[in-house]
Amino acid sequence: MSINPGSQGGPYYDNRGFQPEYINAYRHPGNVNYYVNHVAPPYSSAVPASLPRVSDHHFVPSAEPVDSKSVCTPKTRKIVCIVVSIVVILAAIIVAAVLIWYFVTNSNLMICSSSGSSIKASQWCDGIPQCPNGEDENQCMRLYGPNFTLQAYSSENTDWLPVCQDNWNDAYGKQTCSAIGYNTNTYYTSQGVSASAASDFMLLNTSSVNADLYRKLYNSKTCASRSVVTLRCIDCGTSSQSASSRIVGGSQATLGQWPWQVSLHYNGKHLCGGSIITPNWILTAAHCVEGNNGIAYFWIVYPGMLNTASMIPSRGYAVDKIISNKNYDSETKDHDIALMKLRIPISFNSNVKPVCLPNFGMPWEAPKQCWISGWGATYEEGKSSPTLMTVSVPLISSSRCNTKSVYNGAITASMICAGYLQGGIDSCQGDSGGPLVTDLNSLWWLVGDTSWGIGCANVNKPGVYGNVTYFLSWIYEQMQANR
Repeated sequence: MSINPGSQGGPYYDNRGFQPEYINAYRHPGNVNYYVNHVAPPYSSAVPASLPRVSDHHFVPSAEPVDSKSVCTPKTRKIVCIVVSIVVILAAIIVAAVLIWYFVTNSNLMICSSSGSSIKASQWCDGIPQCPNGEDENQCMRLYGPNFTLQAYSSENTDWLPVCQDNWNDAYGKQTCSAIGYNTNTYYTSQGVSASAASDFMLLNTSSVNADLYRKLYNSKTCASRSVVTLRCIDCGTSSQSASSRIVGGSQATLGQWPWQVSLHYNGKHLCGGSIITPNWILTAAHCVEGNNGIAYFWIVYPGMLNTASMIPSRGYAVDKIISNKNYDSETKDHDIALMKLRIPISFNSNVKPVCLPNFGMPWEAPKQCWISGWGATYEEGKSSPTLMTVSVPLISSSRCNTKSVYNGAITASMICAGYLQGGIDSCQGDSGGPLVTDLNSLWWLVGDTSWGIGCANVNKPGVYGNVTYFLSWIYEQMQANR
């Protein structure tokens, strides 16, 4: 956690993931724009697509200029010129029609998150797996928005529709949470809220003998209760301190302030941070576990502690499995996210709780105020802090962060920027993988995981974080497949 009000110019230092001081020093690149340039695509759909790789520059040589007078002045060539002009115009119309058809056709596609391949929206959740990993049939229900509205996908409407509260109960709630990827032991609550402007619903057919809950749902124009289901699969996002006591400007955190924050120790030393999302799962950055660091045996997770001196193996949790996003790029830090599954679940208390994963339809926007925390260095190239530090940072839009003076196109859809362009406050080495959180509706939500930056607290070089909303489908897919 870097608090550096005296930031000035000088040689750039590529933080390369905020690694702690005992990691081999990274060589400073000769070009300050180290990361490969990408054109940031728009915010991803509910089923995110893999980021397409494109060349840095597309250059099409222009044709040699034609002197129209030399061609069309002779009377004998006027007819030829007219015919050629008509042909060119017709060709342009045909090309435009083809492009329109292509974009209209491809706008009604869903993306398989495991492969990046596309299928028709009408094939999603139609009972026949088309995606390589079958996620088109495993991700048919989701939680939407800050109120946790339950939605089910309608292949008939090719849209996500709210689930009507009629005939709903906690048993169905637990079954749904299990289908999403949660353990039924963490089930919290299910309630009905006003359907407001909804005109189409998914209605539960209680007489259906189908064991699959999703197959019991059908399209309906009516919902007798005029209420839709809201579902909480885990009690998350609560802190023992109110939002008004959050520290802006950087200071030591207090016990219970960030109960989801964990320290990840590799071979007995703090290497990265992480966030508790369920009793069994920790979310962190992929660059923390790349290469030899991907061996689960050498990792210990420490929740509910402020000082690294109190972190001894008997108080930690062993890691059973590490799952890194397969699209992670070590050079650009694209798709910088990983999950750790613990051997035994964490026991929750007032100082140890999960943070809420953002629901679908929650793309965070600048200048939303967020908070970061970690045991990272308090100044560039300094030593890790022995005590958990915290600081407030606002989100920065991707368009602003991608400007030439900041990160020059390096920010992709899987990333989100936060910090101050004037410098002075930032994440730093050792904060990697830790949480970027914000509060909404009296709950704390995981916006990002600490990923990378150039230096610490430098002017026009804010922190870059993995965009957790972008990765939702991938996270639930892993939780489903690795129960």
